[in-house]
Amino acid sequence: MEFAPDEFDKRIIEQLEQDGRKAFSLIAQDLGISNTMVHQRVHKLMDTGIIKSIAPILDEKKLGYDWASFTGLTLDKDHDSVRIIEALQAIPEVTECYYITGAFTLFIRIVAKNHEHMRRILYDQIDNIQGISKTDSIMELGCAFRRNARI
Repeated sequence: MEFAPDEFDKRIIEQLEQDGRKAFSLIAQDLGISNTMVHQRVHKLMDTGIIKSIAPILDEKKLGYDWASFTGLTLDKDHDSVRIIEALQAIPEVTECYYITGAFTLFIRIVAKNHEHMRRILYDQIDNIQGISKTDSIMELGCAFRRNARI
């Protein structure tokens, strides 16, 4: 049977989204429930995979990554995607990779320090991955917002 989060689970998730370091005791106090209940529910949410991890969200600009692109990849053969994804994972500046439908097989997000860095990533690294026949990039001008889906 599939686990269905209840209102307490949703409220705990909302608290952790605001501050992933927030003590469970403070969450319990805010929600009017026991500390033990918060611990049990967070562990259940993690065990079921609803919460994948509690990890920091980095400010890429403060790390010097002033450029970002969304790049569609056309592959010679779609069945090469596993090998190509492994090659993309070896490039630290590739931060996301999605399977998509339409004109491309894969859609990636790349961060770079400047336009020359972006050019080197695209031309010297990505274009040299065997099986990628074409790339098409759209430069990101900034993120208006990013959020998790609501449960």
